[in-house]
Amino acid sequence: MLDSTRKDTETRITLIGTGTIGLSFAALYLASHLASPSQLTIYDTRTDVAEYVQESLPKFFEDEESSSLPSFAEVKIAKSLEEAVEHASIVQESGPENAPFKINLWAEVEKYAPKDALLWSSTSGIPASQQNCKMQDTSRVLVVHPYNPPHIMPLLELVPSPETSGEVIKRTHEFWRARGRVPIHIKKETTGFVANRLAFALLREAVYLVDQGVVSVEELDQIVQTSMGPRWAVAGPFKSYHAGGGPDGLEGFFKNIGGTVQDCWADSGTPKVGDGWEEKVFRDAKEAYGTVDVAERDRITRRLLQVLEEEKSKTGSAW
Repeated sequence: MLDSTRKDTETRITLIGTGTIGLSFAALYLASHLASPSQLTIYDTRTDVAEYVQESLPKFFEDEESSSLPSFAEVKIAKSLEEAVEHASIVQESGPENAPFKINLWAEVEKYAPKDALLWSSTSGIPASQQNCKMQDTSRVLVVHPYNPPHIMPLLELVPSPETSGEVIKRTHEFWRARGRVPIHIKKETTGFVANRLAFALLREAVYLVDQGVVSVEELDQIVQTSMGPRWAVAGPFKSYHAGGGPDGLEGFFKNIGGTVQDCWADSGTPKVGDGWEEKVFRDAKEAYGTVDVAERDRITRRLLQVLEEEKSKTGSAW
């Protein structure tokens, strides 16, 4: 059994898939010293995977001092799935969002990986209960869904199938907590899990308001950035509105403006993908932002999280 408190020097991590999420996880493991480069194995079916990884992975560390950079050349590039997983403590797939791919992948991984290896999927929507359907032991696979980009964002949603072993959930939770991340055990499989459901609910209303001519794409973003964005970085919606209710908390909040809340819920937009709003909203987003500077986004996000952590440490609060 993999001990979640074992030294990081004893943990061998295999990452399957070198897309945005897979490489971001590689950067997380290396930057946070969750694994030395020699303990990190990457497997991908693309023919130029070694060259691609050596070219792309250092870009996650462009703001770092050269003396503190990991040795990217020591990251192992496996030539086969068997080679990639045969000695792994953790196997984490970040492959295509394609159910047949993941179903077949786990059936193959099960043949070669150690019996005690943790098997994690980074999927944003395909449940573990679907991914494990060709496995002999359906209790092993656990969705570990990050919030993009995982090398910066602390959240990891742990979404088990009904068959996932409680021990697998426990070990995974302890692994990430011991390493400073924020794993949340999602108790039931639900479409999109939790973080994306919340984000997409806001996106749906944003699309509706822009499509109805109430506000522009850029103005809506400014509203979020100068109101709920900063507030929710400090406290989520329940805590925020509990504070907004004064001495009576959340109950007081609903007593005060519950009618307005209900009116907004009743009047909420219900646009559907393909209804025709796309041309206007996509055009306005492109005109407002062009190509977004992701590096700037990541730099500011990292600094924001650092400030929050510094402030929470003063009061002994935790994520």
